[in-house]
Amino acid sequence: MHGLWGVAAAALLAWIGLLVGRGFFWRVSPLLVRQAAGAETSSPPVAAIVPARNEAAILPETLPAVLAQEYTGSFRVCLVDDRSEDGTATAARAVADRLAEGKRLRVVSGAPLPTGWSGKVWAMQQGSDSPDAEDAEYLWLTDADIAHEPWVLRALVETAESERLDLVSTMATLRVDSAWDRLLVPAFVYFFAKLFPFHFVGNPSCRTAGAAGGCILVRREALERAGGFEAIRSALIDDCALGRLIKRAGGRLWLGFSAGVTSVRGYGTLASVWRMVARSAYTQLGYSPLKLLGTVLGMLFLYALPPIACIGGAITAGLGLPTALPLALLGGATWALMAASFVPILKHHGVGRSTALLLPLAGVLYTAMTLSSAWQHVRGRGGAWKGRTY
Repeated sequence: MHGLWGVAAAALLAWIGLLVGRGFFWRVSPLLVRQAAGAETSSPPVAAIVPARNEAAILPETLPAVLAQEYTGSFRVCLVDDRSEDGTATAARAVADRLAEGKRLRVVSGAPLPTGWSGKVWAMQQGSDSPDAEDAEYLWLTDADIAHEPWVLRALVETAESERLDLVSTMATLRVDSAWDRLLVPAFVYFFAKLFPFHFVGNPSCRTAGAAGGCILVRREALERAGGFEAIRSALIDDCALGRLIKRAGGRLWLGFSAGVTSVRGYGTLASVWRMVARSAYTQLGYSPLKLLGTVLGMLFLYALPPIACIGGAITAGLGLPTALPLALLGGATWALMAASFVPILKHHGVGRSTALLLPLAGVLYTAMTLSSAWQHVRGRGGAWKGRTY
């Protein structure tokens, strides 16, 4: 029993260390907010690049928000149709015509994917090579399924200009519809922030680097100095690869949250979230069996052990073994800490606090998704996405 107490106490200490020493990752901070009228210091030229593959159904909901940005400087939009089979290019032009924004939007028909390139990075490369992006000081990289409030671009540029940043990125607020969404979608953001603490990313003296692919503003000069998109041409987790590329070249980053950037793509089921995570989880581990083993053991230690100790200790103590009570208390205290840390991100996504108690279940499911990702890689199906397998 004393050994079990020690393991449970170690889990509690580990959680205290994470919550205090991991950049306060659980807080919804920093936050990109709407700038006051007239607050901008300058309005340099910006080119938005929207990679789109088979997104005809979703563009009427998201592309208008990109075209309607309240930005006083030169601003053009380049949508790269990445070999779509559903009329994505036609849908994009129809949106621009309906809004009378045909002069602002350029639709580029994507060239065949070269060997060694991932599809999205190749699309971004083509967008950056388009005539509309030649004179842009900033490239705004946004996904086809992301909607933006009209003030977002101005806030991104103002943040970059006022703080002399080379990359500004904000995590999109993900769509939450179903019970599975309420459990797994905020947990995805929680785990991402724990892996790449946003305050660490923004600290020039810290090696941690990352970005959120749905909304990235990058200074073109910094990108070219770091080697351009070609330097990350094979990256499957392209946003974090871009963040690392810019920071290693001496660039300064900002990564945060914003209520003005939202994902309109729904998940709704366990299977859809599973596919999204399993696509690249093993890639994040560098395809290393040792890292996979360490991840599985670490996740079970942090997320599965505390509720097991709490519930098991309480049951055992109730059956007449009073020495099990400290085990239940240690497990309960740890469970309460992790649940409390989950509440801010739940609130950010409009999910009730009671879901916080289910964070251990989410942790176990994400561990299983990571194992599934490794198994897909072994079977030669790793990185499968929209008809392509990398």
